[in-house]
Amino acid sequence: MNWSNGTAAFDEIHSASPPEVPEQSGSNERERAKKGEEEARAEKKNPDSSHSGISLFLSLTLSIRLGSMASQTDESGREALVQPSPAVPQRSQKPEVTKRIPMARPGFGTDGRQIQLLTNHFSVRFSGNDAVFYQYSVSIKSEDNRVVEGPLPQNNFEFKVILEESSARGAGGSPGNGSPTDGDRKRFRRSQLSREFKVGISYAAKIPLKSITLALKGSESEQTQEALRVLDIILRQQQAKRGCLLVRQSFFNGEHTNFVDVGGGVTGCRGFHSSFHPTLGGLSLNMDVSTTMILTPGPVVDFLLANQNVKDPRQIDWIKAKRMLKNMRIKTRHRNMEFKIIGISELPCHQQTYVLNNVYSYVIGVASFYLAFCLNAYDSSTFDYASACSFPLKVKNGGGEGQTVEVTVFDYFKSRKIDLSWSANMPCLDVGKPKRPNYVPLELCTLVSLQRYTKALTSQQRASLVEKSRQKPQERIRVITDAVRNNRYDDDPLLSSCGIKIEKQLLRLDGRVLLPPTLVVGNKEDCMPRNGRWNFNNKRLWAPTKIERWAIVNFSARCDMSHLSRELINCGRNKGIHIERPFTLIDEDRQWLRSGPVVRVEKMFEKIKAQLQDPLSFFFVFCQRERTPIFMVKHLICYLLINDQYLTNVLLKINSKLGGMNSLLAIEHTRGLPIVDQTPTMILGMDVSHGSPGRSDVPSIAAVVGSRQWPLISRYRASVRSQSPKVEMIDSLFKPQANGKDDGIIRELLVDFYKTSGARKPSQIIIFRDGVSESQFNQVLNIELNQIIQAFEHLGEKSLPKFTVIVAQKNHHTKLFQADAPENVPPGTVVDSKIVHPRNFDFYMCAQAGMIGTSRPTHYHVLLDEIGFSVDNLQKFVHSLSYVYQRSTTAISVVAPICYAHLAAQQMSQFVKFEDITETSSGQGDASSLSGQPAVPDLPKLHENVCSSMFFC
Repeated sequence: MNWSNGTAAFDEIHSASPPEVPEQSGSNERERAKKGEEEARAEKKNPDSSHSGISLFLSLTLSIRLGSMASQTDESGREALVQPSPAVPQRSQKPEVTKRIPMARPGFGTDGRQIQLLTNHFSVRFSGNDAVFYQYSVSIKSEDNRVVEGPLPQNNFEFKVILEESSARGAGGSPGNGSPTDGDRKRFRRSQLSREFKVGISYAAKIPLKSITLALKGSESEQTQEALRVLDIILRQQQAKRGCLLVRQSFFNGEHTNFVDVGGGVTGCRGFHSSFHPTLGGLSLNMDVSTTMILTPGPVVDFLLANQNVKDPRQIDWIKAKRMLKNMRIKTRHRNMEFKIIGISELPCHQQTYVLNNVYSYVIGVASFYLAFCLNAYDSSTFDYASACSFPLKVKNGGGEGQTVEVTVFDYFKSRKIDLSWSANMPCLDVGKPKRPNYVPLELCTLVSLQRYTKALTSQQRASLVEKSRQKPQERIRVITDAVRNNRYDDDPLLSSCGIKIEKQLLRLDGRVLLPPTLVVGNKEDCMPRNGRWNFNNKRLWAPTKIERWAIVNFSARCDMSHLSRELINCGRNKGIHIERPFTLIDEDRQWLRSGPVVRVEKMFEKIKAQLQDPLSFFFVFCQRERTPIFMVKHLICYLLINDQYLTNVLLKINSKLGGMNSLLAIEHTRGLPIVDQTPTMILGMDVSHGSPGRSDVPSIAAVVGSRQWPLISRYRASVRSQSPKVEMIDSLFKPQANGKDDGIIRELLVDFYKTSGARKPSQIIIFRDGVSESQFNQVLNIELNQIIQAFEHLGEKSLPKFTVIVAQKNHHTKLFQADAPENVPPGTVVDSKIVHPRNFDFYMCAQAGMIGTSRPTHYHVLLDEIGFSVDNLQKFVHSLSYVYQRSTTAISVVAPICYAHLAAQQMSQFVKFEDITETSSGQGDASSLSGQPAVPDLPKLHENVCSSMFFC
């Protein structure tokens, strides 16, 4: 084929159905069933042996009457439910295609200076090899639900739970300050309302903890992750009993000392992450400080003022407030009860009315409401408070006839001696049901603590969070160590029954510090990084570009553009970049200053098109530092104190965007890279950018960058595609069309490599993948890698290149500390002992210099290495790729190809950020995909002068 044009011919353990059980070769289903029945009978005869019957998965405490229990108990009083029959449906035997699995560790690195380290892992003595857990599926159906379709497992137990509103415990009285009268009590006792629920408990799986022991020996089985999840659930259960907010394996309590205000009604809540890990040094507990975002607890009006950045309640935008408050949980001051907000009233409190027409319903409704909550029998989010508080009241006149009375919310609460001081002219919060609203005055409502805030933070909020939540290494060590001691894990009966004892001191281990690579800048001058940093003082760029036609766009009236342009030109001259005077200076029309960001940018582009006829190299955009409204522009400068260092950083980005090079590795310049320089090698960086949390309608953006101009490893090109929302696996690496052509990402990058590398085809491909978890490693190896191979074959190649696949993880909780110094670990620190996987090839590397807070190493997993790197060569190669990032003069925490892919996906996502996704993918006719999901809009094609550049820098 012609390569020149590229044409070709359990957060928590829960299961809805019993899991599949792997079959053993040479045995049939009858033999397996017989063997399982014998094993079950043996366990039933001796239920206390081997920690048998630790039933963790259904731990419910019901303070309600439990009736019609269908289960039986054994002689010891233990429910027979704990002893399941092993008759679980077996997986049918089908021929399976050989699948790739992560490679085993080939050895350990030796290069570098030795260093003593501490890590936030705590050694665990594990002796519960015989412990067995049983997993059950739990389903709860109301009395009016249909029967579940399909067969149920053999071990199925049903219970009837009847919730009765007959108890008078802690009724709390009627609305107002009085108590129910004797007549009220009699009428209430006659109201014996009950609801019936069916609780189905079905056996799903048997999970022995001995699989953890096998994993520690390097023989990981399918049940290892399930067994570890059991132990993690025990940790979660312990914190749940203490009333903590649980977010995956992190927990947060509501103490105000853990709160950090980040503005906008959002608070950072500091807590802890805890999880068990099988490591080379044995089982360990990973404990780390964690932070989640919550709504700032307190009066609802204070939240709205902070969220909308206004000072007076009269300035609140109630349309925005309605969207923001929906589904939030509040507590009312006059009743001390929790509700969920479904909306706000259309009228203010002194105009919004209740319709009252039946006093008896009123009394019964209020009393039943109190009893239900005192018994914890109803969920406040679903209880029909509206029927209890819209207060139908029939008032008799002199003739004995009843009449309907309407009262406003304000008057009603005033009649109940509940004073309202300032909310009469404001809307009420609706905490009822869509068809039966129940309005509560705003000033009586406060936000409940520990409600997660899942929307994206603004740049100001992120900066505030980073500044207020960072911790120095010694402080983090103290906080983590205190947390392990205060949680008293050794006193937990479930952990003890599993034979788990946790050490109280951080794990000590050996690390190595790799030497930084030497860089080459202008005039072939060597530049030696120190502490992960270097600079261009009195130095020129390696390959500076020439800038002839450019313009300045000003979105800030306080900006002296002439002065800034002169400073920029002078700085560029010192770095070797020849910059002509700007072609034009364009100010924003003042009439658009108060418009939205999209309108302002569009109006500015209209003005630019009117003034300019010929294309320019780029635009400089100046704007205010706060509330920056600019998107989709070539570059952005915030108005702040301009100095040489700041302008140098700007020029580094501009030079890279326009095709220049700022620096190279010395071994790259002299062709001294092991393995890579001898054979044409292509480097890929892959990442997927998802929409903001809660936005399931925004497409995800997949980006892959590929190296070009071999043997260089510092120059890249990006290829970007949109795909279904929240999908992590890239599905457009190979994308065959109806005409037989491939419109995928890999073909585009392969053809570019061929054109820019002297008509050479890559014989080796090194893939760096970001953003995937351990559970997705097999998908990377067997789905994404297969797509890359298909793209290669589609170009007509019979011999495939050798692949090395490496996953980089930043979203983990392992930290490294110096054992004998208070500072962060030095840049270049590598760890491949004790805390790494007992079988797989992985290592931790901290390439960057941690100047603020505590450094987080990157966790690299080598899934496949057909190229055949030695451990030392691979680690040094990865370390070197942290120094080729053209945007800065510091070593970065993860390899440059991954950073570039992240930047490309993030910048290209701006093209769909303001599109009406709902309209463009409404699911009408041909707008839907074959799977029934809305069609994903394609990204616009980049201009040919841009697509091959490093526009993402």
